[in-house]
Amino acid sequence: MAVFTPVSLDDLTDWIAQFDLGEALAVKGISSGIENSNFFLTTGTGEYVLTIFEQLGFEQLPFYLHLMRHLADRDVLVPAPVPNRDGEILHALHGKPAAIVTKLEGISQLAPRPVHCAAVGAMLARMHLAGQDFGIRQPNLRGLDWWRATTPAVLPFLQEDNRHLLRAEIHNQEAFAGSAAYRELPRGPIHADLFRNNVMFDGERLTGFFDFYFAGCDTWIFDVAVTVNDWCIDLATGAIDQPRARALLDAYHAVRPFTAAEADAWRPMLQAGALRFWLSRLYDLHLPREAEMLTPHDPTHFERILRQRIDNPVPDLF
Repeated sequence: MAVFTPVSLDDLTDWIAQFDLGEALAVKGISSGIENSNFFLTTGTGEYVLTIFEQLGFEQLPFYLHLMRHLADRDVLVPAPVPNRDGEILHALHGKPAAIVTKLEGISQLAPRPVHCAAVGAMLARMHLAGQDFGIRQPNLRGLDWWRATTPAVLPFLQEDNRHLLRAEIHNQEAFAGSAAYRELPRGPIHADLFRNNVMFDGERLTGFFDFYFAGCDTWIFDVAVTVNDWCIDLATGAIDQPRARALLDAYHAVRPFTAAEADAWRPMLQAGALRFWLSRLYDLHLPREAEMLTPHDPTHFERILRQRIDNPVPDLF
């Protein structure tokens, strides 16, 4: 269970008084996730999610929380951080950063059809546009600099063919990031982790995106690539499912048209999206945190996806 810092109702009795939420009636740990301690919180005014942040510090969290508040205020479907009576949305609980956010309706759609992918594509485009005027800038902390730093740490654990694949793809991404074409790509705040389990649906109706704690400023097309690499694939092979990909890309393009530069960058960005999660899963498997409480995800899933993107055709962006 992803609860590193336990919280009881007794812990919340006085703490909750700073909010206009009524008294705390129930608190229950959430078993998903491996980064933070998460709880469903029931109060006199409704249901919320309480998060205690185990990795991010007080100096980093304003970007994520204020981005969510910014997007929610612009009718993007995301959890809205709840302010206390002083208007503050970042708090301390058990000596660690904590926040309360609104709880989304619905459940995750783990077997998406084109209709679900279209809803995700349209909302992702709305999110990118809504974030253009967000005033805080923070880089994608799992971007190229992190890839460079992490690669030497995981290489000793790999077989030679995968060492070659990893070195070659890092070289490709460094070359592309230094190109004029890369500098032309539109960018701004991105989710950077918009997998199936980070989106909620009520039937075919999308009810929200959540878990923004890998967000940062990067190219929008990278965010699209990460999303397609999860929502629009055959899980067994990593191959792109063309009907789902077409639905997601067309719905996105209808809200925010892709640029010619993004079309040229599409394949390297799909490879970048696969590389980022292959690396992070390799790191979590071979160099786990002491407090890890869940079995790490299988890195070979994103190795397969990366090889698929290198060796096979990809759908046209538009």
